[in-house]
Amino acid sequence: MRTQQPSIPPPLPKYLKEDEVTQECRNFISSLPREKGWVANDLHQYQGCWINTRYMQGVLSFQKHFQAHDTDIILVTTPKAGTTWLKALLFSLVNRVHNPNPQKHHPLLTNNPHVLVPFLDINLYTENQVPDLTSFASPRLFSTHLPYVSLPMSTKDSACKIVYLSRNPKDTFVSLWHFTNSLRSPASIGPNSLQEAFDKFCRGVSLYGPYWDHVLGYWKESLENPERVLFFKFEEMKEQPTAHLRKLAEFLGCPLSPEEEAKGVGDDILRLCSFDNLSNLEVNRSGKLSSGEENSKFFRRGEVGDWVNHLTNEMIEKLDRITQEKFHGTELKF
Repeated sequence: MRTQQPSIPPPLPKYLKEDEVTQECRNFISSLPREKGWVANDLHQYQGCWINTRYMQGVLSFQKHFQAHDTDIILVTTPKAGTTWLKALLFSLVNRVHNPNPQKHHPLLTNNPHVLVPFLDINLYTENQVPDLTSFASPRLFSTHLPYVSLPMSTKDSACKIVYLSRNPKDTFVSLWHFTNSLRSPASIGPNSLQEAFDKFCRGVSLYGPYWDHVLGYWKESLENPERVLFFKFEEMKEQPTAHLRKLAEFLGCPLSPEEEAKGVGDDILRLCSFDNLSNLEVNRSGKLSSGEENSKFFRRGEVGDWVNHLTNEMIEKLDRITQEKFHGTELKF
């Protein structure tokens, strides 16, 4: 009788150099389910979520080492749900005492929002397995795309605040398709077709997907712990930005005072963080993040309803059907 040979895990991509990833991590990543990614990387399924291979080390280090403070504020989104906009709003709101004149000498005028509110898993814990976070003033502002189930226990056991921004799945998909194609090398791999990307999204094989599980996880948590988790919808924020800015400030414990309201502080913040203003700043037209992405890639349209320009009737019906099935029994609707 022939003995069965153990299966050999597929090799990791070349960009994951051996001196950058521990052997233990390499072995673990290679054992995970794997699918072709949306950009140049593969996706690995971990805790029910699909994550780029290049960020797996950061995710594992973040889960193992991050110690949340009660005063921390963590912004969470699925990719392309309005992350850049909400980072700008969050930073401006929390730091408004230090920047009384947002139209002049404001950090957002010379820094991309992703620099001011860095990703924990994608940036901090990917660049250094145990980063030094002592330079972050309280309240510390961080972000992540991870689903709620994958957050470190310290974030769940502490009193830190979580702000979650959701977006209509049709606009989320279209924006994700455009964004990932902009990061692909046209000369070598070319763009993903709309149909190919759509099929992946519907199967749940998207960055930090499945989309519906991600949204539902934070939605349920916001109902059970409303003092810790605030759930926003991108569409409602676009429709009533002033009301949602006030709600955000109150949730974070830094409400706009009557004097600030009279001076139009909220309106100044909204103008500073508007798509038109941020996208036209020199730093966002020509700068790059430390991870290599051009800042301009994070500013495409920032509108509601762009999906009507891309999706076929069949695609629309399929996404609506999946969304209705996934959100059945909840009051969550888009």
